[in-house]
Amino acid sequence: MKISGESLAGFGDHGIDETILEIYARQISEVAEKKCEVAVVAGGGNIFRGLSGTESGFDRVKGDQMGMLATVINSIALEDAVKRCGGKAKVFTSIRMEPVGELYRRDRVLEDLNKGIVCIIAGGTGNPFFTTDTAAALRAVEIGADVLLKGTRVDGVYTDDPEKNPSAQRFDKISFEEVISRRLKVMDSTAFTLCRENRMPIIVFDMNKKGNLMNLISGSETGTLIYI
Repeated sequence: MKISGESLAGFGDHGIDETILEIYARQISEVAEKKCEVAVVAGGGNIFRGLSGTESGFDRVKGDQMGMLATVINSIALEDAVKRCGGKAKVFTSIRMEPVGELYRRDRVLEDLNKGIVCIIAGGTGNPFFTTDTAAALRAVEIGADVLLKGTRVDGVYTDDPEKNPSAQRFDKISFEEVISRRLKVMDSTAFTLCRENRMPIIVFDMNKKGNLMNLISGSETGTLIYI
């Protein structure tokens, strides 16, 4: 599952909204208790966004490194929140950062997922010029996930930005090809192509609505399914 940093900020511009964090953590803990294996990649845009930082004069590589560290902060917060909800969680980092988190290894993540531990994978891909969307797509493909969930504050994919255009229409299902032909903004092109080429379905849903994640894994039609 990919959670954006902006979503963690709630209705604020920066930082972590504790209420939203608890909603996310509780939903994740509940589905993990149902024997659903959950891996999470969190963004860092609520703290620092590397690409926008370059507009202020930051070197792109340094800016992206700062963005990677921002994702680690969000991941630690989510780990703590899941544990406070009674769940089990562990942070993995794409760059060596012990004791903050364990260095990411696919096989170790698979072992912990099998034990019911929510694996929170921080630090993006560990490389500049790649977004956390791409990191989420990469990790989903690596661990053989059944689906990549994109938890946002919008309840699916629309013909236009629903927060700016009230008349925008939501899709229940849409193919990768139609997303491309309509030029809809779901993920960055690298992440989207990675999912498409590896036949990884994506579901975009509203993570801020309590119970939505449980409804989704229980089989209810929630959000928008992007299929091959």
